[in-house]
Amino acid sequence: MSLKAEIQRRRTFAIVSHPDAGKTTLTEKLLLFGGAIHEAGAVKSNKIRKTATSDFMEIEKQRGISVATSVMGFEYMDTKVNILDTPGHKDFAEDTYRTLSAVDSVIAVVDAAKGVEEQTLKLVEVCRMRDTPIIFFINKLDREGLESFDLLDEIEKKLKVKLCPLAWNIGMGRNLKGIYDLRRQRLTLFEAVEKQKKPEPIHITDLDDPSLASHIGLTATAKLKEELELVTGVYPAFESEKFLSGEICPVFFGSALNNFGVQELLDTFIEIAPWPQPMRTEQRLVRPEEEAFSGFVFKIHANIDPNHRNRIAFVKVCSGVFQRNNYYTHVRLDKKLRFSSPTAFMASKKEVVDEAFPGDIVGLYDVGNFKIGDALTEGEDLKFLGIPSFSPELFRYIENADPMKSKQLQKGIEQLMDEGVAQLFTKVSNGRRVIGTVGPLQFEVIEYRLLHEYGATSRYEQLPIHKACWVEGDAEELADLKKKKHGSMAVDKQGRDVFLADSQFILQNTQQNYPKLRFLFKAEL
Repeated sequence: MSLKAEIQRRRTFAIVSHPDAGKTTLTEKLLLFGGAIHEAGAVKSNKIRKTATSDFMEIEKQRGISVATSVMGFEYMDTKVNILDTPGHKDFAEDTYRTLSAVDSVIAVVDAAKGVEEQTLKLVEVCRMRDTPIIFFINKLDREGLESFDLLDEIEKKLKVKLCPLAWNIGMGRNLKGIYDLRRQRLTLFEAVEKQKKPEPIHITDLDDPSLASHIGLTATAKLKEELELVTGVYPAFESEKFLSGEICPVFFGSALNNFGVQELLDTFIEIAPWPQPMRTEQRLVRPEEEAFSGFVFKIHANIDPNHRNRIAFVKVCSGVFQRNNYYTHVRLDKKLRFSSPTAFMASKKEVVDEAFPGDIVGLYDVGNFKIGDALTEGEDLKFLGIPSFSPELFRYIENADPMKSKQLQKGIEQLMDEGVAQLFTKVSNGRRVIGTVGPLQFEVIEYRLLHEYGATSRYEQLPIHKACWVEGDAEELADLKKKKHGSMAVDKQGRDVFLADSQFILQNTQQNYPKLRFLFKAEL
């Protein structure tokens, strides 16, 4: 098969949502319908009997939440599907933001009862900044929720998107009758099904077909006709170009827990979602059909297999063909590396692959060479853009609680910070290490993983800092800032200067006193 054909049969996307909207459950059902797994595990908060396929870290199994992006690939209808299941919890949003730099489209899951929630709002904003095509899946129809038109209005107003329903629900909660697939003109009746069972659709090519009423009743048939007339009148018709440019967003309805509406979503996604797209670098636009291989690291995971204490760098293939045992240039280190066991993923399960094409995610065993954002090429000097690092909001000193395990703690901190779990700053004045996070749960995850994966006991000390910001600009002013604000200066893992402001007033005052310096709250990795 030609390179172009391999590219065009690939779909790489992320599933995003607010916590508990059903994102991980939908991921598993897509895997089930795609034939990648034969039985799905239900994820229930704090009461987990069988954990989700995509949640493989021990703390994820205990909490019932995703705290790290996991990668899953499978073949479906001669299409290679790569799913990136992202954390929904806001404390791990930065991992999700970075993941969005490695995908070509997004499925956003919305709870039918709760509507648009805070984290969904932030994630869709990031997608819209990139013009990433978005498909909405309105989940949990088996429960009582908002009226469909009210829900769509809320999504359009809050998220500032234009919707295009490609499926429509018939009832909701106890009155849920089914889903009508507008694109294929077929009806799927609702029933609470076994986890492995797929609902069989009924083809209804004409809404005046008498058999429609025999399936859902006269009242529901009349209401469906009325609502579909409104749908076609109010919402725009689907146009591929507008979807791919982010102008319109298709909408599907269903209940992932009951395997309902998932088939319609998956079949249409395969048809309309974009294959791998060009990627921006500082030097130029990299196109997937180029012969020379290039890719970048968007995630690093330490101890993906705790028995072997190994690190895996997740690389998105952007152009050409990645081949096992070939030498590639690590651009930042200007070093040739060869990979004898590149892997493809099904969550924590891995298999060695001989080659990978644009859109694929490859796992490379890492001994400490990689950082997030690193590029691999066949020799060309490239730096991929759009991989963000955001200013943390909470800060604590991290200390060693067991002097006998100082090496383990040092190694654990370095590897977890390379993953992007949180950010590490070193105070210039006293050399103390400061952990910066977006939310408090990250501290808990770091402490847990240091203990269980590295055998290192740690403790925290509160540090009242308002904001950390990267500082760059005029050399003379920067030297003066470092001298006068010595106690508030730190460096990050890359050695960049960071100002730790105690309060909003001090930050504003410092910005005014140093007009030739830029105080940045977001940095490119």
